Amino acid sequence: MSNDIADRTTPTDQAALLDILRAQAGTTEHDERPTPDTLAALRALGTLALRTPRAHGGAEADATTVARRLTEVGRACPTSSWVAGTCLTAKNIAAYSFPQATVAEVFADPDALFCGSGFPGGHGERVPGGVRVTGSWPSVSGCEDAVWATLGVLVDGVLTFVVVPLDDLTVERTWHMAGMRGTGSHTVVAQDLFVRDDHTAGKAPFGPADRLLYAIAVLAPVVGAAQGALDATTEMFASGRKPYMSAYTRMGDSPEARHWLAEAANLVHRAETTMLAVAARADAAAAPAGPDPLDGPDGHHQRLALADAARDCRAALELVLDLNGTSGFRTSNRLQRLWRDVAVGSRHPLLNPYLATENLGGSLVPPPAP
Repeated sequence: MSNDIADRTTPTDQAALLDILRAQAGTTEHDERPTPDTLAALRALGTLALRTPRAHGGAEADATTVARRLTEVGRACPTSSWVAGTCLTAKNIAAYSFPQATVAEVFADPDALFCGSGFPGGHGERVPGGVRVTGSWPSVSGCEDAVWATLGVLVDGVLTFVVVPLDDLTVERTWHMAGMRGTGSHTVVAQDLFVRDDHTAGKAPFGPADRLLYAIAVLAPVVGAAQGALDATTEMFASGRKPYMSAYTRMGDSPEARHWLAEAANLVHRAETTMLAVAARADAAAAPAGPDPLDGPDGHHQRLALADAARDCRAALELVLDLNGTSGFRTSNRLQRLWRDVAVGSRHPLLNPYLATENLGGSLVPPPAP
């Protein structure tokens, strides 16, 4: 198997696989989990192996590649892209936290779906040979179809990560949301679960560059969704539809309709450009000979830039919905689903704009003189 994701399929194959994701998007939302065809397409595209280590058959892709690939998938199906994004976050934690024998075990299938949560939703008690874990973790995307989960646990008051098979956990279907329904971000539960010592880790990759990667993994599906909404709107322009209650014979004849479309396209382009610039900065910081870590104002600037990109996507969706009018809200119109997905996905905690602004402001104010 090639370690280069791009080598797996031809452009024609990739287009066909993305068409499958697009065609399955409505069913994925209805079922509140990816369909079998969706998961098969994600595997064939190599999307689930983006952060699988190269030594174990994956791409170990950098942040820029992650941003581009998840945006491409998100344009077809944002929820599928989201599941792939949270999978790569869980895989990143698994790859760089646990002993090499454990890493080899969990990555035996480089395309296996992972899920996880950094929230310390469980507590662990040390016992001979390992830890006994009890707890629950909400909002775990893809958990009904994942093979492994990386979960945050408090052991003796210290945040610890465990990697466990999904077969050892119970899934409670609690994800009933207005948008991003197809991510199946339900609650996973552990009850007095024994976890071997070699499946526990006292630290995980949460450096500044890693945190930017994790934020990009949830922003890229949102950017892709906004691009998909633009696609739907340009199709509407091409359909010959006219603006209601006007003398125009087609949408494209209206200067203000063209203006609105240009504004929306510019917002989405700006969001993608911003995301890719932050990804390049994260890649530079992660390189062995890269610049200083993203501590202080620089890192906060990057995180606020990602939050702003998410808000640009929301603003673009409002403009294209104005252009589509009430027909954009028909349940048969994919635009309303994309609007809901953007509204929910762009509000992930890693894209929180007011906390990003607060943290940047705090980093800019010098400490009081002694």
